[in-house]
Amino acid sequence: MQRFLLIFSIFFSAFFCSQTRLNLIPYPQKVEFLKGEFIIPQNFKLDEKLPKNETEYFKKRIGKTFKFSYGKKDTHIVNTLLLSQPGADQQKKEKYSIDISSKRIEIRSNSDRGYFLALQTLIQLIEQYKITGKIPAMNIEDEPKFAWRGMHLDVCRHFFTVDEVKQYIDYLAMYKLNTFHWHLTDDQGWRIEIKKYPKLTQIGSKRKESMIGAYVDNTFDGKSYGPYFYTQEQIKDVVKYATERHVIIVPEIEMPGHALAALSAYPQLACTKGPFEPATKWGVFDDVFCPKDETFQFLENVLDEVIALFPSKYIHIGGDECPKTRWKECLHCQELIKKNNLKDEHGLQSYFIHRIEKYVNSKGRKIIGWDEILEGGLAPNAAVMSWTGIKGGVEAAKSGHFAVMTPGSYCYFDHYQGDPATEPNAFGGFTPLDKVYSYNPVPEELNADEAKYILGVQANLWTEYILDFKQVQYMIFPRLFALSEVGWGTSDPKNYKEFEGRVINEFKTLDKMGVNYAKSIYNISGKVISHNDGVAYELSTSQDLNGIRYTLDGTDPTVNSPSYQNPVPVSKSLTIKSAYFENGELKSAISLQTFTISKTTGKKIILEEQPSENYSFGGAFTLIDGIIGNPRQLGKTWLGFQGKDVVATIDFGQKISFSEVYFNTLDNKGSWIHFAKSAQVFVSDNGTDFKMIKEIGKGEILSAKGKIRLNVGNQNSKYVKIKIENAGIIPAGNPGADSKAWLFVDEIGAN
Repeated sequence: MQRFLLIFSIFFSAFFCSQTRLNLIPYPQKVEFLKGEFIIPQNFKLDEKLPKNETEYFKKRIGKTFKFSYGKKDTHIVNTLLLSQPGADQQKKEKYSIDISSKRIEIRSNSDRGYFLALQTLIQLIEQYKITGKIPAMNIEDEPKFAWRGMHLDVCRHFFTVDEVKQYIDYLAMYKLNTFHWHLTDDQGWRIEIKKYPKLTQIGSKRKESMIGAYVDNTFDGKSYGPYFYTQEQIKDVVKYATERHVIIVPEIEMPGHALAALSAYPQLACTKGPFEPATKWGVFDDVFCPKDETFQFLENVLDEVIALFPSKYIHIGGDECPKTRWKECLHCQELIKKNNLKDEHGLQSYFIHRIEKYVNSKGRKIIGWDEILEGGLAPNAAVMSWTGIKGGVEAAKSGHFAVMTPGSYCYFDHYQGDPATEPNAFGGFTPLDKVYSYNPVPEELNADEAKYILGVQANLWTEYILDFKQVQYMIFPRLFALSEVGWGTSDPKNYKEFEGRVINEFKTLDKMGVNYAKSIYNISGKVISHNDGVAYELSTSQDLNGIRYTLDGTDPTVNSPSYQNPVPVSKSLTIKSAYFENGELKSAISLQTFTISKTTGKKIILEEQPSENYSFGGAFTLIDGIIGNPRQLGKTWLGFQGKDVVATIDFGQKISFSEVYFNTLDNKGSWIHFAKSAQVFVSDNGTDFKMIKEIGKGEILSAKGKIRLNVGNQNSKYVKIKIENAGIIPAGNPGADSKAWLFVDEIGAN
């Protein structure tokens, strides 16, 4: 028996519509064009039996253009019939179809949720065709590939009002994302009222000042921030609002790390006496929850109130970036390790997570945590949110645990999305629209049975460098469009340009809503490519390539500057500026790229260890592309290696003379980035037998502040190898102590 959720009745008008690509995001699984077209009425007469909540939403979305009335006969929207399917899983409940003929529009689905998703598609269709007043006849069969399609928002580093959070939820609903991950507690602020522990918001919801600018500047605004938090009544209101839009809210209460705000209010929960205060810097801190009975009682009481507020199946308990420094020094922790026959402090973290999971399970809920909850063994029923890469998700799925894929290299929307030189200050990384769109949440390492444990995909928005909601909008749009289509399962990276066209069309909707979206897609994008044993600079734009103008002398391009036709060879140090012009007017930001050419530029390079996925843009070629990395922007021009040495071999192609070798490395301890420990330079004529010609230690690297220029004497060789040693394990007293240090390296040159 079919269920008719929506029928628009109208007089027949036959017309054959040629097949075309619709401006829909996410694109449906199946679209079949038919003969005829549906005339859009100006006054929709609605059947009184239609689902009220979803129909009211529909009316509000298009109500500025159309009018509505209710009735029982001759209605445009009629014949609602709900079939109860209590055993249907979430994806089946989200399945729907739309049949558009010259007489009517029919929507069929298994639930109100499916009906709501169909309305999102219908709203986009109406927006696309309302100027002509005719929607082509068609059949749409649609359902999501993944059950979890999520967006995260950190409200701890910077706080956002209830109305702003509701706007965020609206964005998710519009593009068929169904999970809102609400990051409510962290070192820099506790944002949820817990009635049993009022000091959490009295003390933990404010900090004396905030870090501003780039992290390396280590500057602060000197202004008190807060108190900012959500009352339980406000949270109930937001949960209700999300539920009406079929968005599930998953709350996150961080533990055992990222706990400074809580410890500031209740210092007895730490391994040391304190005193503590909510963090004013970004990063990771040594003081964490101490795994003693008093702490667990506190967390259980907190979770009781959280569970009562949020009806979600999963409760996120964090579990990430928990330094073990205090646990190593804590007599209680060491006795607990011995008493429970735990291997080490990683085993103690597993003990902590197991104990919390048992309690959450007793309340009929399940836990999900960042992939560090794998440390020491995964709790029996826990799900993993894989952020450090795909490894955590693979490990979870192979062991029969569910996973949500959210790797930083594809899904961290606090990363730069355009040229860092023209973008607002961001965390680092480089995650443009096309990269998000290229992501496949199912790792190749999984077989068909294991792949069933991949719940879906989520993007995360951490807000260290996002000061207000306008910046939130800027960072999520248009990348949220790509995430939407990836999660729905209809993304096709081979046809990215077609998707890009739909994105640009959807900007009209964002404009009407007053959304401050990023226009990086319009800017000139530059890519260094190998060219005739050197490099060339390839420019691209979402617009007509013939509109690109560029200069090579550092001056700003004008409409009379050379027109870009082919990649620009770069054989000497210079600055290329480029911009897009249309009808004689500048339409983009001016992009700038400076090249510093050396004898290694564009040559063949091999790395023995590959960089971390989050900081791997361009791969090994980034180290010899002629672009010196900006130490304030860890985006496109640096490679990052966690716990690994950099061993790079460069093949000049023939024996050449040189007397200097240079490279750059970074120090940013708050982000666990440390200068290299040492460096060695080797030469060879055959690529097999290498002779060391230079070695420097940590002292010399510190003195040079990471800008290493090595006099290697007069050399004449075909190969040069450079080994840059990672700092290793971060020592006590530093952020991230006992974790693997990051080594950031850029441009290896020779002259």
